Amino acid sequence: MNQIIVGVITISDRASQGLYEDLGGPALKETALRFEWQVLAEAIVPDEIGRIQETVRSFSSQGCGLILTTGGTGAAPRDVTPEAIRGIMRVELPGFGEVMRAGSLRLTPNAILSRCLGAIVDQSLVIALPGKPQGAVDCLGFVAGAIPHAVAIAQEIPTSC
Repeated sequence: MNQIIVGVITISDRASQGLYEDLGGPALKETALRFEWQVLAEAIVPDEIGRIQETVRSFSSQGCGLILTTGGTGAAPRDVTPEAIRGIMRVELPGFGEVMRAGSLRLTPNAILSRCLGAIVDQSLVIALPGKPQGAVDCLGFVAGAIPHAVAIAQEIPTSC
């Protein structure tokens, strides 16, 4: 199996302005390293569709087969991460969102509000995770088993399955 190359994007108005310490991005980076994935790129961007799309596409063009975003998946007016990803995706992978919500519902009834998702954008699997660091790490854990195969599909690498 090829090494999974990861990009981590924190989506937060406050963190992008330096008003709030980014905890979600570092938590995802640490988790990715525990999975023995290589983290190539990291960014903090505001809750703006254009900036999110630009960063996702940039990370994909740099060779990130897996792009993890944290933040912007709730129902607040500034939460636009799903819209940004859907605007540039080739295909959505609904099972990722379904599994993340189902797993999270065992931990909190508020998981029903989550709009987490998985999609293929350009040559990358993009997983939009919650903004809370523990929620992001938990959700990544719920879907980690499917990530290598999904990345191979996104990168058009022949698979045995």
